Amino acid sequence: MTDVTPIDLGNYRRIVVMTGAGISVASGLPTYRGAGGLWDKVDVRSHATAAAVQADPARVWSFFAEVRAQIAVAQPNVGHLAIAQAERCLRDDQRLTVLTQNVDGLHTLAGSTRVVEPHGSLRRSQCTRCDFERAEDLVLSPALCPPCPSCSAPLRPAVVLFDEPLSVDAEWESKKVLRECDLFLAVGTSGTVSPASNFVRAAEYAGARTMYVNLEPMTPANPAFREVMLGRADELLPQLLGRAGDALPG
Repeated sequence: MTDVTPIDLGNYRRIVVMTGAGISVASGLPTYRGAGGLWDKVDVRSHATAAAVQADPARVWSFFAEVRAQIAVAQPNVGHLAIAQAERCLRDDQRLTVLTQNVDGLHTLAGSTRVVEPHGSLRRSQCTRCDFERAEDLVLSPALCPPCPSCSAPLRPAVVLFDEPLSVDAEWESKKVLRECDLFLAVGTSGTVSPASNFVRAAEYAGARTMYVNLEPMTPANPAFREVMLGRADELLPQLLGRAGDALPG
């Protein structure tokens, strides 16, 4: 394991940890892009776009039902737990927000209490027509697309698909925490896809310390990241978060 100098979290008041699919790999979940990634296995246009939901909501539901089945048995790994433990170790005048691109809900399961999910969550479903939304039990979630109990239109996973805008609330909260942050840590994300690609620039503009932790280097490199650490998120995070990592089980 790489020898890492822990971050002294006591020096920071507003911490933002942005996470991507790489943090959930150790929980047995696939990444999205690249060889073997989720989007490498299907035609995105027919399975994960706003147009696909309109054309064939049953196919979209069925595709995400397979992803939900994987998430249903996944557990938070030491990377998720290290972040949650770091939050618990903070003083009353400090705050740690997780800004995640993931839709698996593992940060909340790990115990993080301030989690912003700009891309939504597969642990919720919503109506394709009205405002109905519900929490989804991933173990009991139906394999076939169910009708909305309010208006009978097909339900869909409550995630942001390609060609759809972020939710207004999530976008507002993301911008707010980035304006205030003094430490920005990006973990397990390529950092090249909008809007996440702009988050580090916002943090840098706010004067935050910016760090990039990923298995592979960013291509092309983003100068807004002042520090880069390469390695597995589940190995590096417990070290980076110092005393928080010492409290982890195992």
